[in-house]
Amino acid sequence: MAQSIKALRPFASCDIGDALVRLQHPYAGYLQDLRMWSPRVAGTHGLGQAPTMIGEATTVTMVHENDESQAKPSKHFADNNQAGKVMVIKQPENAISACFGGLMGTRATQLGAAGVVIDGRFRDILEMQDMGFPVFAKGISILGSNTFTRTTALDEPVRFSSGPTVFPGDIVVGDSDGVVVVPTKLVDQVAQICHERKEIDDKMLKALQAGASMSETVAKFRK
Repeated sequence: MAQSIKALRPFASCDIGDALVRLQHPYAGYLQDLRMWSPRVAGTHGLGQAPTMIGEATTVTMVHENDESQAKPSKHFADNNQAGKVMVIKQPENAISACFGGLMGTRATQLGAAGVVIDGRFRDILEMQDMGFPVFAKGISILGSNTFTRTTALDEPVRFSSGPTVFPGDIVVGDSDGVVVVPTKLVDQVAQICHERKEIDDKMLKALQAGASMSETVAKFRK
């Protein structure tokens, strides 16, 4: 798996998403409507620049606290973080509470996690930013998870809202533009397409900087 991460590390989320479009992968692996809330400084991203966050996915499924029909894991989900991996959390639809906060972020940091992606809300944004821990989520909330939501499953596939299913072990890439998920079976093809596009886009950039029009540049280099 280290080789898969090494192959994708040079590329930004947009580049990887474009490659997955060419491969006709569902949703192009794009996890919609997420914002990078931490680290504080986003930096500059583009073709050939490393992402803010990259790692294998470990997954968490949550349900409403009063849902007694679902299983209850024996350990807290934060203890399931693993060094170099990205935790992907599926929160129940329309939950108004946060499912991740400063204490969970501290535990994740201690375990060496690469970041967290939340299909829902989190809180304690300044703590996350002070830690420099990568957090991608749809929103924030002042409310903790207690009495609102709880964990029901660890390391099982999760279906993102209006997006792809994330499987444990998929490669998750996040930066200031968003988050994309790459199945391990497509890593080599994605990396190859990204390398090819880099060469083309470098030529296009030089042409545009020299004053060429977008129309002629596209026609010349993206035949």
